[in-house]
Amino acid sequence: MPDDRALAAAMLARDRKAAAEFVQRFSGPLVAYVRSRLQPRWEDVDDIVQDSFLTALRSIANYRGDSPLRAWLLGIARHKVEDHYRARLRLVELPEEGELAGDPGLDSLIDRANAGARASAILCSLPEHYRLVLLWRYWDQRSASEMAALTGKTVKSMERLLARARAEFRTQWLEKDKEVAA
Repeated sequence: MPDDRALAAAMLARDRKAAAEFVQRFSGPLVAYVRSRLQPRWEDVDDIVQDSFLTALRSIANYRGDSPLRAWLLGIARHKVEDHYRARLRLVELPEEGELAGDPGLDSLIDRANAGARASAILCSLPEHYRLVLLWRYWDQRSASEMAALTGKTVKSMERLLARARAEFRTQWLEKDKEVAA
């Protein structure tokens, strides 16, 4: 990490070569991380990556050198992705209808062998608001009340959205079961 500290100090001193090295060194991992979190809506990847780099350059004085510079930058990107999710979920309007009954057992479905690739394919095919709320819930381990607070929606509306997203995920999962069995 002494190399990271030296690079951060050079950037703080407004060394253009250091800033170029910073971008060159970390753009690959940063793009890969953001891309994995936004799949399949990759049109926003470049904007989030650029925003992450700009935030890092503006706040390089806050880098203490306790962790690798890459980890620090990916932490900034994680927050930018969360901001993106919050903004997208604020736009979601839910139809007024009753909650779906029963637990679709999403956790047990995901635990099946080879579920990762299959779950990813299904997530990519879901409507964006379903995909985002499921990623928030199961990837980021956020509760419905946390998601509601972050998006300005009610807890009930987030619970309804999660129920609908789980039901759609399960429907597509079971359809794939039928395809495999046939």
